[in-house]
Amino acid sequence: MSEYYQVHPENPQPRVINQAVKVLLAGGVIVYPTDSTYALGCHIGDKAALDRIRRIRQLSSKHNFTLVCADLSSLSSYAQVTNTAYRILKAYTPGPYTFILKATPEVPRRLMHPKRKTIGLRVPDHPVAQAILEGMGEPIMSTSLILPDQDQLVDPYEMRMKLGKLVDLIIDGGACGLDPTTMVDLVEGVPQLIRQGKGDPDPFR
Repeated sequence: MSEYYQVHPENPQPRVINQAVKVLLAGGVIVYPTDSTYALGCHIGDKAALDRIRRIRQLSSKHNFTLVCADLSSLSSYAQVTNTAYRILKAYTPGPYTFILKATPEVPRRLMHPKRKTIGLRVPDHPVAQAILEGMGEPIMSTSLILPDQDQLVDPYEMRMKLGKLVDLIIDGGACGLDPTTMVDLVEGVPQLIRQGKGDPDPFR
């Protein structure tokens, strides 16, 4: 059974954050709150943990995984960012947006889209997610917590019932929304709206 902790959504207890970091570094899979939905996360370099997330969500090889970053300073290590793209990123992060960009060689190939060689990048505006990222000192691999039957879990107690044997740690940070991030493709330099979610889509139409 997974570990389960309740945290204050604005001022998460350091001991819980430290435990989340410990689990991630040990190759575990966690459930954590973001500014859109709850998400599944693992260490960027751990193939076994990534494979577990693929099985939980029954994802195809074409799924665009997302690197969740603390801020924009680390983006250039993982994505090719043009001046135009950087201005957009600076204007809309942190926030409930995922931006698709060309990946750099720093990104493990298993995280990229197999044909386009792209990666999703996002900077969440949520104290719990930010505290985990600060503790890690690097991005984490992440994807929205949506089960194969399209069941969107919003109640952490229900998550515990359904995922207790599939993940290593569940962080209960209270209610999150039902809407995923708004997804914007910046590969060609001109923003292209891919998915309308919580973030305002109007600037990208």
